[in-house]
Amino acid sequence: MVRKHILIVEDEEEIQELVRYNLTKEGYAVTCLESGEEALQRTARERPDLVVLDLMLPGVDGLEVCRQLKSHPATRDIPIIMLTAKSEEADIVTGLELGSDDYITKPFSPRVLTARIRAALRRNVPAEAEDAQVIRSHNLVIHPGRHEVLVDDEPVGLTPTEFRVLHTLAARPGWVFTRGQIADAVHGGELVVTERSVDVHIVGLRKKLGEASQWIETVRGVGYRFKE
Repeated sequence: MVRKHILIVEDEEEIQELVRYNLTKEGYAVTCLESGEEALQRTARERPDLVVLDLMLPGVDGLEVCRQLKSHPATRDIPIIMLTAKSEEADIVTGLELGSDDYITKPFSPRVLTARIRAALRRNVPAEAEDAQVIRSHNLVIHPGRHEVLVDDEPVGLTPTEFRVLHTLAARPGWVFTRGQIADAVHGGELVVTERSVDVHIVGLRKKLGEASQWIETVRGVGYRFKE
């Protein structure tokens, strides 16, 4: 069985070695880098299965690395877990808006990080498995395998998290999801996210979907649903 390759981008040597030790023990192939520039160069040559990314890096910071990886077709589907000392809500929301899959603050438990990595890899379903699950509803086409959304046959550029929110709602039209249920479906049960971050993604979706945003309904006091 081919081992999953995890790229660690962290400039603190002690944390880098802690993460490397625990992930290697779990059977992962691990590469450690110290700067954002190195991360971008490495991912351009070799696609890892997941990136653990510190925000506070010398030179190109983690947010810019995340932005560039998520904006390029060859790397946008790589799961990213941000590992940082920053714990302000605004930083968490920024990371999620850029497309990161998870967010862990220092100090952290290696066991929790390992669990988050396993969850992110499980969610990163192979494209061919998702191709058979294309959703066509109203004037929307949602293609999981291609990570593509079409409105009236025109592509709409969504962040990975926005895409997963839309897919979660559209997969069960008429079903009312609470913000907590959406967060669990999108980010995994181990991740605690704020209600505000779910609302931020809904606002972003509605702006980008234009007239098709009418299919996403707010259920006052409960959450959201996709119109049948």
